[in-house]
Amino acid sequence: MGINSFGSEAVTYEGVGATKKWERIESYGPKFVENIVQAISRDILCCAMRKLNEKGFDIVMHVHDEVVLEVPLEVTVTDICTLMNQTPTWAQGLLLRADGYECNFYKKD
Repeated sequence: MGINSFGSEAVTYEGVGATKKWERIESYGPKFVENIVQAISRDILCCAMRKLNEKGFDIVMHVHDEVVLEVPLEVTVTDICTLMNQTPTWAQGLLLRADGYECNFYKKD
């Protein structure tokens, strides 16, 4: 705990700051929430990737919240999204909806 730039008590930690030098950095509630949401999102993506892998799909790469697959022509985007829509057991009640598209080469949607 330390004192922030407004003179209030705050969580601080040491890290590389805006000056690209090692310094004490202030943190705050919204930053914690953002990090928690991003961590849970990553865990959900990993669960979906495991399901895809277990079903024999060839994961070429993933970029942020996107999985890139090479699949036979008979596999549809709906097939993939159906697998990715399954909520992990540890997140019961969480509604998921994967979206996808198909193309002959990688591009951002």
